Amino acid sequence: MDEFKIENMLDLTKTIAKELFNGYVYPWEVLPEIGDFIKKIGPTLDPEVYEKREGDVYIAKSAEVFPSAYIKGPAIIGPDTQVRHCAFIRGNAIVGSNCVVGNSVELKNVILFDNVQTPHYNYVGDSILGYKAHMGAGSITSNVKSDKTLVCVKNGNTVLETGLKKFGAILGNNVEIGCNSVLNPGSVIGKGSRVYPLSMVRGCVKGDSIYKKSSEIVEIKM
Repeated sequence: MDEFKIENMLDLTKTIAKELFNGYVYPWEVLPEIGDFIKKIGPTLDPEVYEKREGDVYIAKSAEVFPSAYIKGPAIIGPDTQVRHCAFIRGNAIVGSNCVVGNSVELKNVILFDNVQTPHYNYVGDSILGYKAHMGAGSITSNVKSDKTLVCVKNGNTVLETGLKKFGAILGNNVEIGCNSVLNPGSVIGKGSRVYPLSMVRGCVKGDSIYKKSSEIVEIKM
């Protein structure tokens, strides 16, 4: 499981939440701490860069937030980010710089690293999207199992208990998710990988690979 440790999946220089990951091994371990972390660092943000709004919401002055978007705190919206028409940010959300939160996108308990794009009709809950990750139109994270049991991370015969009832997906740096794909609870996609459109992903996908279907995952040829 070394490939899916924090240092091997995520570029911590590309998020305001770098400090949050200190002392943890796997990215999903920080999910329960996002809200408290925002409340901690929010008051320390530069008032020349960020505007504080009611309910522990901090929005960069260079960000573009459409009038129809709804943002519930605690939340941080980074510089030069777009929050487009009818976006719904439900709280405990850290959105980095140069991100896109698009039309009718819903976010909840998430960290979006810098330059992440969730542009069209995405649901991202209890998840972390690494630097330059991109979710194609209609792709979503499913964050609760149908039987409501705790989510495990599975990589082949290796199973890690997370202790989390709600856990969507972890995307490494530069991951591309194809349109209308579903990432099942506990999905972990290694950096640089691509997922075909209309995929149903469960478990771990190694980095620098192409997920065509569960029985066909191929290495990207450099």
